[in-house]
Amino acid sequence: MTNLSRAGRRTPAGPRPRTLVNPNALRTRRGRAVYAVTLLTVVVTFTFVFVFPLYWMVTGAMKTPDELARTPPSPLPGGLDLTAYREAWHQLDLGLYLRNTLVYALGAWLFTLAVDVTAAYALSRLRPLLGGAVLGLMLATLMIPPMVILLPAYLTVKDLPPLGVSLLNTPWAIWLPAAANAFNIFLLKRFFDSIPTELLHAAQVDGASPARVLWSVVLPVSRPIVGVVSIFTVVNVWRDFAWPLLVLPDSERRTVSTAIASLAVQVPQNVLIASLVIASLPTVVVFLVFQRHIMAGLTAGGLKG
Repeated sequence: MTNLSRAGRRTPAGPRPRTLVNPNALRTRRGRAVYAVTLLTVVVTFTFVFVFPLYWMVTGAMKTPDELARTPPSPLPGGLDLTAYREAWHQLDLGLYLRNTLVYALGAWLFTLAVDVTAAYALSRLRPLLGGAVLGLMLATLMIPPMVILLPAYLTVKDLPPLGVSLLNTPWAIWLPAAANAFNIFLLKRFFDSIPTELLHAAQVDGASPARVLWSVVLPVSRPIVGVVSIFTVVNVWRDFAWPLLVLPDSERRTVSTAIASLAVQVPQNVLIASLVIASLPTVVVFLVFQRHIMAGLTAGGLKG
């Protein structure tokens, strides 16, 4: 489509905006009012849907068992009573289990960075033989439900080939499976592919080895995606339940999620809810602090520098 200019010549017309809302409608008072009301309704509705469970959990710990059993339930507690939180910390020994979970999460984070970063760098820049096939097999594992490979993974950890040793009740049962993450490798490789080749060639011309290029060039410019992988790893280990329940049967080595589940029948309901709030706080804080880094890391890999 063309437009007729003042000189009589036809000039290409600009592309029409593709939006759900007609820009002309937003120029009217009624259109702006309808748009504002619709946007506010959608934002408030989705905020309520996602935030209400957290609100119900926090306030539920402040209620007495009788208030929790009341029908219909009361939206507000009878008073600001934090006794359930103190009882949850002492009765369930949450300090021990939070410390255990922190050790598992930090170890998994270190092993994930060591294994996944080097694997993604090799597939992206070193171009090994059959690298495409290896990446395809890794991505194929993402199509398999986790529960399907739960039993084979458990048998592998119980009798680690070819050493024939058992990793049960050891942090290695958490650390090693966490490092073998095809999704993290895919994210890292996608980001490494977007790094300008000229930047790497300049380092190689200066005599840098592949390991030096990775450490001095690739990692400094890959902080956003490394931060995303780090957050995903820590949060996944922190919230995981089925796998720690299988490989850590010793009560002194449990994670906070499995410990709360095993001790749930021994404490009142409000104390149990308080323990869930305490166990959820670290992951909520991590998300609130690093949410911008998560979005920046997920979108940066699609931009060519």
